[in-house]
Amino acid sequence: MEKELLADLLEEKNQTLLNFLNHQDIDKWQERSANKWSSGQHTLHLLECLKHLNNLLSMPKFLLRMKYGKANREVRSYDQIVLGYIQYVKDSNSNTVINLQNIKSPSLKDKEYLLDRLQVEGKKLQYKTKKISDLNLDTVVLPHPILGKMPVRELIMWTGHHIEHHTRILQEN
Repeated sequence: MEKELLADLLEEKNQTLLNFLNHQDIDKWQERSANKWSSGQHTLHLLECLKHLNNLLSMPKFLLRMKYGKANREVRSYDQIVLGYIQYVKDSNSNTVINLQNIKSPSLKDKEYLLDRLQVEGKKLQYKTKKISDLNLDTVVLPHPILGKMPVRELIMWTGHHIEHHTRILQEN
């Protein structure tokens, strides 16, 4: 997937999430049911993921290569990444994804701030995606907590899917 399309994917997925959260019933922000996150917890989780990726992408690429190595395979397509993640989650019975107890529940007064930060971090990632070279997108690898090392291009595609995944969960609840 080309850089412009990657940035567009991030914009579309993030905007869909933000539109949903901005129009969602205010009571849902902190409402939790058994083994399900509140909207606030989903938002906080996605914000932390975006911030972490943006922080890594702010580092000099030669340091990232020294720390994590270089890609030793071709970059997979968006569909391959999504199918691989879905299969991993299915095979692991979702137990290894994220422990529900480890995400704090933000208060209602934090909602506007967190949604603003989510939008800012999303825009930062779009900007960084457009600015990074194609060579670095395909050869620099970064660690994913459950999928292992992935080329940056794949990790950005996965991030788009990750946002969509959480949006879908929120819409179904």
